[in-house]
Formats: sequence, structure tokens, C-alpha cells
Amino acid sequence: MLIKTLLNKVERFKSFVYGATQVILVDGVEALVIDIEARRNSRPACPECHKRAPAHDRQPPRLFEYLPIWSFKSYLRYAPRRVKCPEHGVRVEAMPWAYGKERMTISYQVFLARWAKRLSWKETATIFETSWDSVFRAVQFVVSYGLAHRNLEGVTEIGVDEIAVFKGHKYLTLVYQLNAGARRLLWCGPERRVKTLLRFFHQFGKERSAQLKFVCSDMWAPYLKVIAKKAPQALNILDRFHVMRKFNEAIDEIRRTEVREFKANKQDNVLERGRWLLLKRPENLTEKQTARLDELLKLNLPSIKAYLLREDFQRFWDYQRYDFAGKFLDNWVTRTLQTDLEPMKKVAKMLRKHKPMILNWFKAKGQLSSGAVEGMNLKAKLTMRKAYGFKTLKCLEIALYHELGKLPEPEYHHRFC
Repeated sequence: MLIKTLLNKVERFKSFVYGATQVILVDGVEALVIDIEARRNSRPACPECHKRAPAHDRQPPRLFEYLPIWSFKSYLRYAPRRVKCPEHGVRVEAMPWAYGKERMTISYQVFLARWAKRLSWKETATIFETSWDSVFRAVQFVVSYGLAHRNLEGVTEIGVDEIAVFKGHKYLTLVYQLNAGARRLLWCGPERRVKTLLRFFHQFGKERSAQLKFVCSDMWAPYLKVIAKKAPQALNILDRFHVMRKFNEAIDEIRRTEVREFKANKQDNVLERGRWLLLKRPENLTEKQTARLDELLKLNLPSIKAYLLREDFQRFWDYQRYDFAGKFLDNWVTRTLQTDLEPMKKVAKMLRKHKPMILNWFKAKGQLSSGAVEGMNLKAKLTMRKAYGFKTLKCLEIALYHELGKLPEPEYHHRFC
């Protein structure tokens, strides 16, 4: 069976036919070159309006890189016609296998982009004997297509968070869809300011913003301000994960202060290797760690007092009624403010300040959790490592959309990728 017969079965282009196939040197390497010819009496299409018009002239033949076949790189060779469009003037015709001045075919770009999800971009470039820049352009094309063709209807639950990127306290704001069975990255933008999140809501649109029911976020003031303005009907939830993280940060701060005091006074460090004993949930400790924790709980240490306050607060999440949970929160805050544990007192003041949004967790019946957001953030950080080589935020955004956006891809006929 001839190669062009196989190509006709897999990828047939309307108004074009496959011609001769030969092996020639391309950039000093033997490659398979398949000629493409326009059908007799066919008219070229304008790349702007896609209407057919008379041909003006013809350009020299171009090579368009196609999927590798066996041990050969392969190319489609075609001499593009210039179309004389009544509306847009003389333009190079639209070619269904490539766009613009790109010398890679759409099929090859989707092929590279799919492999770039499985491997690092550098590994993908090495294996298929191409450049990192070619892999980037392939991913960029697939992401641009996906963003233009994705469906944003039915988004009722979103999560807003930020991740640190590069060096020097630079951040990227990420907005995720959290609907069950449809978790994906919706948007990302540089910095974590008011203007950053405003850009998301501007692109998302007023109608879709009005359909939001739940917004899960941390306590970063610029986010809270924008959410209250652009989605006032949505419950802004400061959920269990973010709240308990503040507790752990306070306990760890107290523990570090105690360790420094032990060293300054030349006392035995009874908290040595005790960080995770205090930060992990009791049910997640090993038998050895549980025994060690039991010994520490007998000591009258500030870090142990902070640990016990945190464990006491865990009862807050077991309440079924909104009003009872609020009374418990008030009582816990009052008791904590009477201690001399400054980091825990900061947590208590934070809880009192954000009490309405924390209690929204009960209004949502605990069905929305930022644990999903943190899980997506972990995948985002893995993506940053896998796509190493990027030097700009724009490149990083493309990598994140590619991995986490669940974007639709151009029509593709090749299975093995």
C-alpha cells in the first residue's frame, strides 16, 4: 500500500490531493517528503474570511513538518497560492494543514503537545529531534485553540489562590473551577493584587459571575474585596484547610521560639525532632510518634498549650448548626485571648475578624473545600518543574493551561500519542 494511500485514510484535506513521495536530504538529514497539490480547477480560500476567490500567483514550495514516519522525519511540500480576495486583497491562501507562517503542521503540533503532557518539554524535544522552542509553539497553539473553544457554562463554584513563582516574591493568581467532576484551571494572571482578580471577572463576564454560588479563597484582603464586589451573591468560604493552616503556623512559631530559648539557656531540647508531632493530626501519627507525643503532653510548655488549643478547636467543624458553631467560636476566641500565647492570640483575632466567612462553611454544608484548590496548586508546581526552561510568566501560564485547563484540542486523527 502506498504512503499516500495511508495518508488519505488518516488525514484527507478538502480541495487538495497527495502527490509524489520521496526521500531527500532536509538540513543534511534524510527525510520523507510528500508533495501536496491543489485539485484541478479548485480556487484558493482567503485566510481572513475563508471565501474562495481567483488565484493571483504562486509562491515557491514550502516544507511543513509532519509526524515522523518510521525512522524518518517527514514533511508536506506545497507551493502556496496567493488569493485575490475582493474584501481583503491579495493574501496567501488558507491551508488546512497549517496556519499563518508556521512551518509545523497542525497534526504535528498536537502530537508534540500531547507528548509534552507526559514528558518534560526538553525530553519531548530531545526524543523527537526538534527544539524546545518548537515544543513551546506547539503547546501554545493547542492552548490558544482550547481557550477559544472551551465551554464556560455551568461554572457555579470557583476557588481563588496564588502560588509563588521565580524569585523575589513574585506570584501568580490562579482561579479554578471546583464543580464536582469538572475541576480545572479557569484563569491565571501575574501578581496577587486587586487589579489581577478584576481582570478575571472582566473576562469571565457579568452573567457568568452572577451565576456563582460558592467562592473558596484564603484571607488575602485584595481577593476578598474583589469577590465581594463582583460576586456579592456567592458565599465566600474560608474553609477548614486555610483556617487550620494558620493554627499550624502559630504552633510552629511558638515551638521555634522555645527551641531558641532552650539553646540560649543550655537546657535539654525536649522538642527536638518534635515539629511534625505537633503539626500532624493525631490519627496520622505512627505508634512511635504517638508514644513520644504522650510524653510531651505531660510537659507544661507553651507549644503544648497551643497544640491543645488547636485540638480543642477541631470540635468546631463537627457542629451541625450554624448558630451553635458561632457560639463555640466566640467562646474559644475569648479563652485564647486570655492566654499569653501571642501567635495563637493572632489566630483568635483573625477568626473573630473573619467570623461570617468562616461560618459560611456551614451554610455550604461543608461541601466545598479548598483542599481541591491545594491539590490543583500541587499539580501546578509539578508542571512548573516539568516544563523547566521557561523564563517568562506568559510561558508559565501556557504550561499551566495545558496541564490543568482540560482544554479541547483541534480535530486529530492519530491514535499513538
